[in-house]
Amino acid sequence: MDTTTAGAAGAAENPPVRFDTKIAVLLRDDLETWQRLNVTAFLVSGLGTASPEVIGAPYEDADGTAYLPMFRQPVLVFEAGKETMTLAHARALSRSLTTAVFTSDLFGTGNDRDNRAAVRAVGRDALDLVGMAVHGPRNAVDKVLKGARMHP
Repeated sequence: MDTTTAGAAGAAENPPVRFDTKIAVLLRDDLETWQRLNVTAFLVSGLGTASPEVIGAPYEDADGTAYLPMFRQPVLVFEAGKETMTLAHARALSRSLTTAVFTSDLFGTGNDRDNRAAVRAVGRDALDLVGMAVHGPRNAVDKVLKGARMHP
């Protein structure tokens, strides 16, 4: 069998994995680069605890060194203005999607207790959101992100 046929046979036996869910992060488009990275890291950190099925198996290299498991599917990162962020937040909540939020107030706190207190101090509709992560059915997440664009 030639390599072309072998490659095609291997692809047929192991078709690409398609997920019926989506993990997405939405960042406000006016953040500094360091803020975008920080917000993304914080937001996705909660998804595995709320939706353990998004976590894959642990990794191991050829020498047998063990590494932590990671998400089993891609994380798509989007950006949008403040108005679209507010609409996306409302859509995510109305669809009961697993959601994490990061508000502008969290840039001024230095620990988990103060972070949670800062969010608790503001009503849902008045949160100054700079980022959010959502996980759920692909079509529902797509509707939540309407108006947002892929992060460059």
